[in-house]
Amino acid sequence: MGQLTLDTQVSAIVTALPRSADLFREMRIDYCCGGKVSLKEAAEGRNLNPEKVLASVKIIERKQATRSSLEPTSFGNKTLIAYIQEKYHANLQEELPLLAPYITKVARVHGERHPHLLRIQEIFKTLRAELLAHTDDEDKNVFPLILEFMEKPTPELKEQLKLHVAELEQEHDNAGKLLHELRDITNNFTPPKDACGTYRIVYARLEQLEKDTFEHIHLENNVLFNRVRDAI
Repeated sequence: MGQLTLDTQVSAIVTALPRSADLFREMRIDYCCGGKVSLKEAAEGRNLNPEKVLASVKIIERKQATRSSLEPTSFGNKTLIAYIQEKYHANLQEELPLLAPYITKVARVHGERHPHLLRIQEIFKTLRAELLAHTDDEDKNVFPLILEFMEKPTPELKEQLKLHVAELEQEHDNAGKLLHELRDITNNFTPPKDACGTYRIVYARLEQLEKDTFEHIHLENNVLFNRVRDAI
């Protein structure tokens, strides 16, 4: 998308920056049925300062750009782990709770006519629990162990890491299967033609979750864990 300005339509901003939906929801700016108006008009309609609203949108835009601008495969172990934690772990901890109410709402409102939305809700609930527990385990236990082992390998650390890496890769496989099912039942994250704005936001953000998670898994399985295996 081109330069975001006060004249950009709210709906176009949310299409380009799905996370801006959280900002607009908090500000009670309608990005769905009433989203075909400029940001300036929408902000003024809520008695908000349009420039301040635009500045908040720009922060979201910069965060999104930063997440996709670095090439981590050449990082050292400590930097790579910090990068995974900052870009992917922190992102999951922020995004999963924010996305949950949108999925609940869409399933509640449209689930009777579109029963696959109820399955989406189930998958998301499982993914959310598993991914948060998985990243917490990595942050608190496995990543410190990896750094300790790479600095000073011992037979004890080697055996611990073998078990941890095998378990984490199995958890990655499970997450991948759930994401593949999500893609299948959403027709490649293509919303119905008559889908409302919230319905479209759910699909857009699930697709972004899939993209981020596969990048995340790739960096761990094929870069970080490969380094561990080479050292073992």
